[in-house]
This record gives sequence, structure tokens and C-alpha cells, in this order.
Amino acid sequence: MTGPKGTTSATKAARSAETRIGTGNGVYVGKVNITTRLRNGRYELTDPTRGGLSTVDFGNRSNREESSGKRFTDSDNVWGNGTVNSRQSAAVDAYFAAGKTWDYYKNTFGRKGMRGNGQGPTAIVHYGKSLTTAEYDYGLWFGDGKGDKRPLTELDIVAHEFTHGVVESTVGFARTGDEFRGLNEATCDIFGTMVEFNANIAADTPDYLIGEKVNSHGDGKPMRYMDKPSKDGKSPDYWKPGIGRLDDAHHAAGVANHFFYLMAEGSGKKVINGVAYDSPTYDGSKVTGIGREKAAKIWYKALTTQFTSTTDYKHARAGTLKTAAALYGKTSSEYKAVQKAWTAVNVK
Repeated sequence: MTGPKGTTSATKAARSAETRIGTGNGVYVGKVNITTRLRNGRYELTDPTRGGLSTVDFGNRSNREESSGKRFTDSDNVWGNGTVNSRQSAAVDAYFAAGKTWDYYKNTFGRKGMRGNGQGPTAIVHYGKSLTTAEYDYGLWFGDGKGDKRPLTELDIVAHEFTHGVVESTVGFARTGDEFRGLNEATCDIFGTMVEFNANIAADTPDYLIGEKVNSHGDGKPMRYMDKPSKDGKSPDYWKPGIGRLDDAHHAAGVANHFFYLMAEGSGKKVINGVAYDSPTYDGSKVTGIGREKAAKIWYKALTTQFTSTTDYKHARAGTLKTAAALYGKTSSEYKAVQKAWTAVNVK
């Protein structure tokens, strides 16, 4: 007997038989329940319910050609101790976050996995020695941070890297070049943030700060700020000529990050989940937000139907306006919010 999309009843039964619920204790997510697989008497960080999503230990090696990593296994299905003293703790963070990202895309947009093919990604932790890095390269790669003490496995960072896979399989923004580099990174920050809000876990308060827990700069501050990107000292709040030629595409993302924040939450001072924000505008105008969910819906639909691999900020404005018109109408408050938010970051 065959189920939806060719899945046999026998296959479903086999997956169900090997699926278990374990307990994890991550560095950042704290204590959480995780779905694992029981095989040959050992539990594995592999999720049969999310396309075989898995997490492996790269053993602090740096050469990606020499190994595919070692699968995490356990005898009691209790993983990590909440500190870096256990190699399982960072694995719990990455595994849990990748699962939450899978859930967000599936439940919000009907998308199963990065490529929409039902296949879960592999998250590779303990990559290199003392590497402050998180990368997408057909898998999700995470270093352990400075001194191997702050792994780059925070929820929004993992969701950011997962989203690079979504971008690659949809619009395919180029990784080098002009403004589309910044739009690529901004898209990943946007949905990294949306996943964090959607997961809504107490140990990692949802916010518009990127990587605020990993201390990647050694100063205790977030990697990036969406309400006012210039707070990181390098990202512009507003569009200007030559922005696409900034050395780091994450800084060029500032304009789109700021736009999304304004579209979702509006300008000026406010407190969200105990975090204070004060978002300025280029022309001193006031922007009223339409909410995160509508803002994300507009961005995702524009990404998948309007953007191309070389979309720049001007065309991103046009694409999101066309999307807002299709979803809500040209006279809607949503359409006007998109207009005002782009103007507020000097994209006209």
C-alpha cells in the first residue's frame, strides 16, 4: 500500500518504530525534547520525522575532504549537559535549531527542507579549532568559537545557515558581486529571526539581534542589529551608492535587515520581549509596522517569485511591492508599509 508521494505504509511503520523522544541540554537552548532514532540498540541524532535531519561531530578537524564527521550516538537518549564540557551540548543546539527551522518552513510556507524535496540537512559541529564561523556548504558547518568556548550554534545562526540552502535552491543569489550578496545575507537574517520568534523558547528570548549569545567579537555584543544596523559599527542603516562593494556581505545586509524590521515593527522606540529598540528612518518619517508574520510572508513570496540571482535593492523594492499588491492590494496598509519602509532606508 502506498501513501502520499510514494511513501509506503511499511516505510512509515519502520520510521515510527525507530523514532524516539530524547532529552537534550544545549549550551544555548537549555533543556529541550528532541526527536531521535533508535538503531541497533543505540540512539542517534537523526530525525526520521524531518527528512533524516542529523548532526555529526567533525572532531575539530578543518579539512572537509578528509571526513564526513562521526555520527552522534548515545546509550540513554539523554544528550549534553548544557556546557561545552560535553561535545553533545553544541550538537543539541544545532540539532534542535535545525528541527525548528524545518518546522517553520514546513508549517508557514509548506516547504519541506531547504530544497523542498523532503530531505533534511546535516549539521556539522566542532568544525576546526577555535573557529568563530558558521557556514552553509551543502551542510551546516559550525565552529566552536574563540578558545572553543562559544560554539556558533545559537538558534538564529543555525536558521540563518539553513536559509542559505533555501536561497540557493530558489533564487540562487550569487555569493560574490554586488548588492545581491547583501540581500542573500539579509534573507538569512530575516528568517533566522523569524524561526527564533516562532520557536519562542525561554532560554533564547526572541529578538531582532543576530547571534547575541555567541560573543563572536569578544565584547559581549550581538553580531548584528536589525532595528539599527549601524550599532555594530560597520553596517549601514540606509542605502548609498557602492553599498554592494562592502568587504563583508553581512554588512551590506544592513539595509534590508533595517527595512524588514521597519516593515514588521515600525520606527521609533519600543520594547519587545524585554528588549529595547529604537529604529530611525532616513527622512525622519514615521513607519507603522504590519507585524512579523505578514512581513515574512511578503519577503518569502517575493524571494520565490520575484527575485533573481542578481536582484539589487531597487529591484527588491519593486519585487516586494508587486508581492504586497498581489497579496493585499495596492490600496492596503500592507502595501503602503512596504513603500514607506523602503523609503525610510533610502531605497526609492
